[in-house]
Amino acid sequence: MGLSRATLARRFTALTGHSPMAYLTWWRLTTAARLLQDTELPLPSIAGKVGYGSPFAFSHAFKRQFGVAPGSYRLGSRS
Repeated sequence: MGLSRATLARRFTALTGHSPMAYLTWWRLTTAARLLQDTELPLPSIAGKVGYGSPFAFSHAFKRQFGVAPGSYRLGSRS
């Protein structure tokens, strides 16, 4: 792209309002939430599909973002 990482990060943040890593985390967890709502995939499969190496890391990040564990989110979205 012809930019330094710092310049790219500044421009990305200016355009999106989020750092590249914060945006990536948001995108991954939003995708996971959609998979939890729309599929019967087990949590470890969803964790892998959205790029988490372990279901524990995925669950921790998901709860930090949405305030509930992924399993509870899935159950609540079906009500």
